[in-house]
Amino acid sequence: MNVLEKIIQHKKQEIAERKDIYPVKLLEKSIYFDTPVVSLRKYLSRADKSGIIAEFKRRSPSKGDINPYASVERVSIGYMQAGASALSVLTDEQFFGGKNADLTEARKYNFCPILRKDFIIDEYQIVEARSIGADAILLIAECLDKTQVKELAAFAKSLGLEVLFEVHSAAQLNKLNEHLDIVGVNNRNLEDFSVSIQTSLDLAPQIPDNFVKISESGISQPASIHQLKQVGFQGFLIGETFMKTAEPHKTCQTFIGQL
Repeated sequence: MNVLEKIIQHKKQEIAERKDIYPVKLLEKSIYFDTPVVSLRKYLSRADKSGIIAEFKRRSPSKGDINPYASVERVSIGYMQAGASALSVLTDEQFFGGKNADLTEARKYNFCPILRKDFIIDEYQIVEARSIGADAILLIAECLDKTQVKELAAFAKSLGLEVLFEVHSAAQLNKLNEHLDIVGVNNRNLEDFSVSIQTSLDLAPQIPDNFVKISESGISQPASIHQLKQVGFQGFLIGETFMKTAEPHKTCQTFIGQL
């Protein structure tokens, strides 16, 4: 069983438990549930922004602890002041050390698009995302079949959320549908966690132009962003490059300054 399979197995158990503790009717009473969302797609398309989706991540299965005691308030505000276009917040606890409260705290201090970064396999998680203040959700092609992608994306749109669809190979592009807003190419192999931005460069021409394109993982140099922009990418999700430093928001500021 690879890392992704372990995560999904645990996620199914976690969802079942959370449905009992926090039923949908309770989630729908959140102050965020009917709040208008901030469009990730629009922010990534803005000429006055960097296109960077700055991620808050405490740990990862491949690297272990990255920055376990980082302050969501300090880092998220700093990211936005540095010129990031949007925030991504890991909410998986078991494997990434995140929690839903991290995203809600980021929402409290920032008016910008916030992506809930998790392994979504059930409509319940989408209701949950809306209730904690997310503007967009992530659907991972590796975890879902074509029908599941379409059904979950349509459900997300019915709640006003935008959808980032993540692929790892050209074959997964056959799961695209009209309910998706953004296509992200993950440069990290989810089976062995190796990374190469060549994955994005290879897939870019095969992604239809009606989708905003973003590149995820393994972006550690501003030069990589210039290279990715040349093939049509408008967004760049960066987490570990920032989070592995003592002051992630200052590292982000320096990175954007170099762009």
